[in-house]
Amino acid sequence: MLRLILFALLLAALPAPAAAQGTPSDVVTLLPGDVVRVHVWREEDLSGEFLVDETGVVTLPLLGERRVIGLPMRQLRDQLIADYREQLRNPSITIVPLRRINVLGEVNQPGLYLADPTITLAAAIGLAGGTSPTGSMSRVRILRGGQVVQNRPGAAVALNTIDVRSGDQIIVGSRSWFSRNAPYVVSTGLSVVTLLLTIASR
Repeated sequence: MLRLILFALLLAALPAPAAAQGTPSDVVTLLPGDVVRVHVWREEDLSGEFLVDETGVVTLPLLGERRVIGLPMRQLRDQLIADYREQLRNPSITIVPLRRINVLGEVNQPGLYLADPTITLAAAIGLAGGTSPTGSMSRVRILRGGQVVQNRPGAAVALNTIDVRSGDQIIVGSRSWFSRNAPYVVSTGLSVVTLLLTIASR
């Protein structure tokens, strides 16, 4: 009983895990292959999702081509409002950047996904259907620009605090051999023990 009380006190003293933090929209920028979701109030024909091409340009209704690569979202929104003001009266515009990420390895649905700036590493893996039966949330890597920026970051709670960026490759590794075969190992061990006890009792 004393041990349980001490353990509870120790847990209470530990700092709470950090809340999930997406990248603030005013610092998010787009890269080729990303998508920008534009909603112009009461103008459905002008609203939609628009691909950023290989040159960093999107083509928008009424406006035509606009270079968006490297622009923070707040600046891009202000620019679009100014541009649409020439065509519309008091335009109200919201924009959401959708960043291209690649989730690979031991997930149920590997492939390319579009994620908004609030997506964390755990949520990105969720987009791919979660880990496969042989996948491990403790064996995750993030490749960014050809460099490993995260490697086995830790428990599942930690994954909710790790941001992902455009172009990231998220690779989920497989569980260890023992973890995948633990029921078989335990069953075999029990069988061996039972056999030895049977032999010893004769």
